[in-house]
Amino acid sequence: MLPAKKIRVLQTIRQGKIGGGESHVLDLVATLNRTRFEPVVLAFTDGPMIQALQKMEVPVHVIASEKAFDISVWKQVKRFLQQQQIDMVHVHGTRANTNVLWAARSLQLPLIYTIHGWSFHEGLNPMMKRARIAAEKYITRKAQVNICVSEANRQTGLQAFGSFHAEVIRNGVNLQKFDPAVIYPDVRTALGIPADHLVVGYIARMTYQKDPVTMIRAFAAAAQQVKDVTLLMVGGGELKQTAMDTAQALGIADKVVFLDFRQDVPAVLKAMDIYCLPSLWEGFPIGVLEAMAMGKAVIATDVDGTREAVTHEQNGLLVPPANPEALTAAMVRLLQDFYLRKQLQQKAVKTIQTTYNVTGMTRRIENIYEAISL
Repeated sequence: MLPAKKIRVLQTIRQGKIGGGESHVLDLVATLNRTRFEPVVLAFTDGPMIQALQKMEVPVHVIASEKAFDISVWKQVKRFLQQQQIDMVHVHGTRANTNVLWAARSLQLPLIYTIHGWSFHEGLNPMMKRARIAAEKYITRKAQVNICVSEANRQTGLQAFGSFHAEVIRNGVNLQKFDPAVIYPDVRTALGIPADHLVVGYIARMTYQKDPVTMIRAFAAAAQQVKDVTLLMVGGGELKQTAMDTAQALGIADKVVFLDFRQDVPAVLKAMDIYCLPSLWEGFPIGVLEAMAMGKAVIATDVDGTREAVTHEQNGLLVPPANPEALTAAMVRLLQDFYLRKQLQQKAVKTIQTTYNVTGMTRRIENIYEAISL
């Protein structure tokens, strides 16, 4: 009897820069059962994710596009799907979906859509928000299976569309990569951070959603109350310069280290004592999970998907979004309370090991692939 033909699954995402969705794709293709599935990755911009996939020897391609519903690339995507002999398409995020959906449907390929966070959110003008809700309603109804990375995302879809079917599969962490027992390169020393300083860290894109300016303001107030503390801000984005200017204006530039995004995230996390993510909204933040896996005490905003991973005062602290005073208070509390900090660090590791292992996430996604390939 001949072995079953491998299923060629296209994983497609909007960009080659590394963020939550891109980390999810990297972990997914790394843990897929290669006796059953052959992953191929398509991104619409270049970036570090592309090089990471090449090192993993995963076929990866870029079709340049910076916008959603970019009709100019649809035929190119269709030719790509044909040339690669793709059996199934798994799209990650709205932009990738809108630029692959027509081609997949025209070739009658099954399509799975993972929503890593809705494109409609607070802060949009009402007309733009209505347009994005209409677009998401359309593309979710054209998918064979929708996957939400949090129950909050599924509920948001239900409220916005009236009727919405989705599986909830929360993100997982690669515990071989994010292992607090491993000895990593000494990032603190390399950056010149004094050995006696406690380090508060932020690893995320510096965008409106991630609210880096509130992070700077909160830390500035905390640094007035706690000596020997450094803030490590890692990432790029349109608000990075604003964040740097704010640190300068508040007189804390000598206490803040700004870095561009780095590939050695486990080593960077190892250098931190406290990890903060002051997002205004989230799907299900992989950055928080990775920090917890590395045994960091986490402070995060009490928003949709985040509160499904972080339970206040059990495995982290939750604060209201856009509230620098509350974030300052949480920072000061953890900086001054060694025992609480250690307790949260230990419980964070246990949470990830028991609940958010990437292997379990991948097996559930593989079950979906198998079901729709029959």
